[in-house]
Amino acid sequence: MSSTVIIVFAVTAFIAGYLIYGRYLAKKFGLDINRRTPSHSMRDNVDYVPAKWPVLFGHHFASIAGAAPIIGPVTAAVFGWVPVLLWIVLGSIFLGAVHDFTSLVASIRHKGQSIGEVIREHIGSTGKQLFLIFAWSTLILVIAAFVILVAKTFIMTPEVATSSGLFLILAVFFGFSVYRKNLSIGIATLIGVVLLLICIYAGLAAPAAISRSPQTAQQAWTWIILAYIFIASVTPVWILLQPRDYLNSFLLYMILISAFIGILVKNPAVHFPAFTHFYDPHMGAMFPILFVTVACGAISGFHSLVASGTTAKQLDREPDALKIGYGGMLVEGLLAVIALIAAVTLIPVHYRDFFPVGGKANPIGLFASSVGGFISVLGIPQKAAVTFAAMAVSAFALTSLDTATRLGRFIFQEFFRSENKTKVNTFLTNRFVATFFTVLPGGLLALTGQYQSIWPIFGSANQLLAALALLAGSVWLAKLKKKNFFLVIPMIFMFAVTLTALVFLIIKKLKIIYGFFILGEKQLQIGITGTIFLLIIAVLLFSVAVILAKQAAMSLTKKD
Repeated sequence: MSSTVIIVFAVTAFIAGYLIYGRYLAKKFGLDINRRTPSHSMRDNVDYVPAKWPVLFGHHFASIAGAAPIIGPVTAAVFGWVPVLLWIVLGSIFLGAVHDFTSLVASIRHKGQSIGEVIREHIGSTGKQLFLIFAWSTLILVIAAFVILVAKTFIMTPEVATSSGLFLILAVFFGFSVYRKNLSIGIATLIGVVLLLICIYAGLAAPAAISRSPQTAQQAWTWIILAYIFIASVTPVWILLQPRDYLNSFLLYMILISAFIGILVKNPAVHFPAFTHFYDPHMGAMFPILFVTVACGAISGFHSLVASGTTAKQLDREPDALKIGYGGMLVEGLLAVIALIAAVTLIPVHYRDFFPVGGKANPIGLFASSVGGFISVLGIPQKAAVTFAAMAVSAFALTSLDTATRLGRFIFQEFFRSENKTKVNTFLTNRFVATFFTVLPGGLLALTGQYQSIWPIFGSANQLLAALALLAGSVWLAKLKKKNFFLVIPMIFMFAVTLTALVFLIIKKLKIIYGFFILGEKQLQIGITGTIFLLIIAVLLFSVAVILAKQAAMSLTKKD
């Protein structure tokens, strides 16, 4: 099979999906250019700040497109490239983009509040509190996992650490130039992108190494990253978060465009099996594991938190929601397709030892190596191309991290916000205090360094968040007496996928615990404590999903 055929098919499908299905949904939502968005009606120049759609698209896309859309497809390819490709394309068009678009529109119609507020208004206060606890806990896992991932990346590739630090300085200057000195966004972007490339070159020339000891370096980078995300969370978005994400988005644009052209020119052949097997001994059955594993490449609950957290507070005009919410997910779907092509053109037919689960491959390293090969056909030295690809992925992992911290702060404040102000809730809703209590547990988990134990919990929680966001949107439209089938069908599917995966996980952990305590089987990779912890989280996730679904059904019944 030709990789050119695969990517042309995906791009054609995404364009058609945007022009046909995306515009159809925009009409259903009744987007109105004259309706004031929260960024104007509630402007505070800290969180609520209107942004032109190209800038906001850059922030939104950089926030949602971390390492997950690369890791997921590469890992799921163990089932064969055809089922993964179909799920990425169809899932992005009919589930992921719909989920993101709906979350953004629902939020701007509820004063830029989170999906939790939508649940409170249409399902009930208890449902909101449960959702906020669940969402905040998920973001704590995101913070822990990505702090560990970024710290390890800085140790393995210190060039990225230097570039990332210079990015921050560049972003601050960009923000002041555009928002305080009124420099044209076009001129500022041109200068910013040139300086961005200089930052990358500086990283290659002067890599930052803190310590030769990996353990000491891991702890040092962890503390530095935790300090950074605290500052990023409390700083006005126009100073750091928005300009940094906007400039960083050009890294990914360059990777996407150059990889796309490189694939068309090089046209690497796909010798990898179209379909391997339904059941993998390391991962489990294709249903539901493939859908959970691809994750952000097709649909992600984290996107609903970004859309209804930071993006909704910066949306300038309602029609921009289509470009940013629906279009942003389709571009991420393209990244997932490129990651899949990178895997199946580089991994040999005898694939088992090359996969992250049960094998020896590093999905980010595999992606960088393969994409670097695609880019090299454009005349760029392969070593430089590989380094550039690795830097881009690492930069977006850090972007997702600081966005997750800010979202965690928003949700913490929203949980304790009350009309009857007291000293306690005034204290807890302070943005510095809320950020501290969000960074603290995430930081403690990160300092353990147990990335492999944390990531599976995040994966399950992330997909369940998507189902809950679709549930909230479905009830919202139902209460408005509007058609919601385009949300109900994906919602049912995601609940089926997630709850089935959780049942499998619960059974697996119970078997391990039984074997450990009853049969005396002591061979555990993460220890019995970690296994019990995973079991408890899985049961809690399952319970929250069932309770919220039941409350939603009761709410609709009462309405009728």
